[in-house]
Amino acid sequence: MAPHDRLARLREELSLQQVPRELLERAFTHGSYAREQGLGEGASNQRLEYLGDAVIDLVFAAYLYQAYPDLPEGDLTRLKAALVRKSALAEVARQLRLGDYLLLGRGEENTGGRRKASLLADLIEAVTGAVFLAGGFGAASEFVLTHFEPLLDEVQSRDSLRDHKSALQEILQAEGEPPPRYRVVRTEGPPHDRWFTVEAICGDSVVGHGEGGSKRMAEQEAAHEALEYLDDWLDDCLGQ
Repeated sequence: MAPHDRLARLREELSLQQVPRELLERAFTHGSYAREQGLGEGASNQRLEYLGDAVIDLVFAAYLYQAYPDLPEGDLTRLKAALVRKSALAEVARQLRLGDYLLLGRGEENTGGRRKASLLADLIEAVTGAVFLAGGFGAASEFVLTHFEPLLDEVQSRDSLRDHKSALQEILQAEGEPPPRYRVVRTEGPPHDRWFTVEAICGDSVVGHGEGGSKRMAEQEAAHEALEYLDDWLDDCLGQ
């Protein structure tokens, strides 16, 4: 079946009729396919992926802000981090069978690209970007909240509002990684008034720094910083 015919069926299944076929096809065009076909990088889904990443982040930030009016910023950050991590995005893409429609170059196809979490996560970001361009933030928000509903229910139903250390450990374990380590790098002050500086470590990488009047407090702050910058270091940590 030709790619546009398959996408027509997908548009019906996911209520994407408002997205022009050409735009949706671009969302499903991996860079390897675009290069192999001589289409140029502009024909791939990379720009849509960039846009969709920001849109998904904003959708969940707005949703959580409204859903939890009394929750402090740190707890909102932990909830959002659990929703937008790459493995979570990839699982949603698998549930929607988006990989079946992805256009891949032969190399990516032969190495199981349709099953790769990184490609699937990028794909659902690209589709979200296309929905945003076609229908604005309202349409994108409806798309995300509808199709991410099982994940949203899971995150909200479990004890996701625990301390920063527990939240960080949970995210890493969900990725098949060991829990983070914490290292005291400096201790200052007299015995009755200590001040600790701590690093949070994933693999060989320092992913967060924290300070406090106790080791526990400093570790919490280090985990908090790691959660705030999760997208900046998680992929590198997983690749170690």
